Amino acid sequence: MFDVGFAELLLLSIIGLVVLGPEKLPRVARTLGSLTRKARSSWLNLKRSIEAEMRAEELKQPLKKFHDEIKSTVDDVNSRVDVIRKNVTPAPPSSHDKD
Repeated sequence: MFDVGFAELLLLSIIGLVVLGPEKLPRVARTLGSLTRKARSSWLNLKRSIEAEMRAEELKQPLKKFHDEIKSTVDDVNSRVDVIRKNVTPAPPSSHDKD
């Protein structure tokens, strides 16, 4: 994330020692370390959540495509059945129906 080398850490430590003093510096360093761990943990949790949502969306795409294909096929079959029903004439009543 941040590219901090040894020289930068040494400079920050010296500035912290001068500004805060030797009594407060360890407590401040622990607090900063704790905040850094919490921030990193939160970032990783957010990243995992986003990746899980992306995987879920990727899985939904084939299902949606399959659903659309099935719906298209059903609509096509229904339209053909309607055409057949319109073209078929009802059979005249037979003499056996009257008995």
